[in-house]
Amino acid sequence: MTDRSRLLACLVFALALGPASIANAIAGPVDMAPINAMDRAAFVVKFGGIFEKSPWVAEEAWERRPFASLDEMHATMVTVAKTAPAARQLSLLQAHPDLAGKEAQAGTMTASSVAEQAGAGLNALPPPEFAELSNLNTAYKTKFGFPFIIAVRMYTKEGIFFEFKRRLQNDTQTEFANDLQNVYIITRLRLNKLLDAN
Repeated sequence: MTDRSRLLACLVFALALGPASIANAIAGPVDMAPINAMDRAAFVVKFGGIFEKSPWVAEEAWERRPFASLDEMHATMVTVAKTAPAARQLSLLQAHPDLAGKEAQAGTMTASSVAEQAGAGLNALPPPEFAELSNLNTAYKTKFGFPFIIAVRMYTKEGIFFEFKRRLQNDTQTEFANDLQNVYIITRLRLNKLLDAN
């Protein structure tokens, strides 16, 4: 089974059990002792990029150590984001780049976003699809005031376009919640990848 097939198969569980449970099924066991022993600066250097350009999540999560497991660590980070004031949550959403947008063209996306979007083929769209995605980005941000966020590693390119069009029909409150839920899935997948790489 390919990595993408495994992730897509796990999406069913993600919908039922939430991002922490599904992501844990993908990751192997992690020795938490070295993580719990990190000082604040080291922890933020290591994990501050998990939430897109929002190191404050890792900074606040560090104060709640020790973590018994990777599940608990990610759940703590999610709690920090969930309990943040709405304005800070909005800033978190606005820190995310558009899909194949200006940041991608300018080369200013984070390494995680570059890898995620490339994995879904968004870095090599034919001109008609690129134009369509650009129009969808504009329509979504105009309607809601924040970018469309989706855990692209869990979808095919066609699925991303489908979800984009479907979610454009929602109201702002629904999409604010949808974006945050996708952030939680993305961050768990990033956390797994970061620790697997080490």
